Amino acid sequence: MQCALKIAPILFVRPFELRTARWADIDLTNAKWCMELSKRNEERDVHQDADDHLIIPLPTQVVEILRTLHRFSGNGRYVFPSLRTNERPMSENAVLAALRRVGIPKEQMCGHGFRATARTILRERLHIESEYIEHELGHQVIDSNGRAYNRASFLPERRLMMQEWANYLDKLKSGEEVPSPKPVLLTDIRMIQVAGYRN
Repeated sequence: MQCALKIAPILFVRPFELRTARWADIDLTNAKWCMELSKRNEERDVHQDADDHLIIPLPTQVVEILRTLHRFSGNGRYVFPSLRTNERPMSENAVLAALRRVGIPKEQMCGHGFRATARTILRERLHIESEYIEHELGHQVIDSNGRAYNRASFLPERRLMMQEWANYLDKLKSGEEVPSPKPVLLTDIRMIQVAGYRN
């Protein structure tokens, strides 16, 4: 449960998607999670070309957590199995209960709250393009021709964005003063390649 609570704010996936994460969908070597989306957009009937899967780039911090966790639950189906059986994922209220145990009241944060928090800070504090954020949230993004982007779109940019986000959270956790950063230019593919980020 401690690992799930560490990962939740970094990846900001829906609570159901986190608790039902499967090892078969996670590629630690290439640091990505090919996740089946739990929530269908209302526009899905209109945009039939929309994908039901989302590739989530995993920051190095998450890869490290998952490698450690794999020693304990890697032989089962679920990354976060139930305490009673490995055949089922952890309970629906597990993350909520963990938040309450560390003293965070329901009025301050819930499982879905990590998504809203990430969206706000990524846009207003780190100046990330909304298009990349919406893709990472698993929302359907429509191009100028009215077609839905593939869920794998902007993967190099989103990989860099997720690493920037994880690093930002590390600074907050350590109590380090975080100055207002310069905009992260995720459209500079050459910079992304130099940084070592690949599809």
